Amino acid sequence: MNDLKGRVAVVTGGGSGIGRGIALTLGAEGMKVAVADIERTSADAVAAEIESAGGRAIAIGVDVTSVGSLAEAAGEIATRIGAVSLLCANAGVLARIGSLEEHTVGDWEYTLSVNVLGIVKTVGAFLPALRTNAPDAHIVTTASLGGLVSDVRAPIGAYIASKYACVGYSEMLRTELAAQGIGVSVLCPGVVASNLIYTSADNRPDAFGEQVRLGAPGGTPPPPPPAVAMPAEDVGPIVIRAIRANRFLVLTHPRTKPLVEDRFRAMLADFDFAAGG
Repeated sequence: MNDLKGRVAVVTGGGSGIGRGIALTLGAEGMKVAVADIERTSADAVAAEIESAGGRAIAIGVDVTSVGSLAEAAGEIATRIGAVSLLCANAGVLARIGSLEEHTVGDWEYTLSVNVLGIVKTVGAFLPALRTNAPDAHIVTTASLGGLVSDVRAPIGAYIASKYACVGYSEMLRTELAAQGIGVSVLCPGVVASNLIYTSADNRPDAFGEQVRLGAPGGTPPPPPPAVAMPAEDVGPIVIRAIRANRFLVLTHPRTKPLVEDRFRAMLADFDFAAGG
């Protein structure tokens, strides 16, 4: 997918963080951007940023856990700016920082409902429109470097598991849609500056139990901003390059390559062990 100008893109979770960075870049590329977020005011603000820079954007309020909400959003976007050529299924949450033992069933259910099933539902809602623009359409899902390698120094087990699931789903989706002319990429960023760890509790349904906010009395203290955090605005251009090249893995921090190499070296060693070597 090379020619982006004038075409329609949707970015879920587009009201902040990585989603905002992607949406701003797509707007600068001349795409008509539907900034979709459960926080409508945040979506409005990002759409206004795009418009003030000379681009075209609309804001959409959407809950990616709801098939009905997504269907309404897809219909509204088609009516207002046209059929979608690029879908960035980016919305995600971080429900718990702590050991697996500290994760509640509600933490797991909330995480998976957004980070896995939310992506599945989002793709399902927009796939018919994407097919009308094939063979020049594309899907980008947002996972994490934590979807390729886990690290106990980052005690976010439910989040990590959800991102592994996202990578696997995206790989299967890429294989299945290739013959239809729809590319699929999965964004696996390292540490990016965002408010994910602070705002995930804002829209957590009561059915998933209470989430202790970071920094709240008795809760986990908020971590200091990592010195290695990439500005969210820097992620968008990387995603654009990957879309144009139809790359599967979209990686942001080359210095983390040794972590992935170590993981796969260990895997190969286990094959050798299984063979009796």
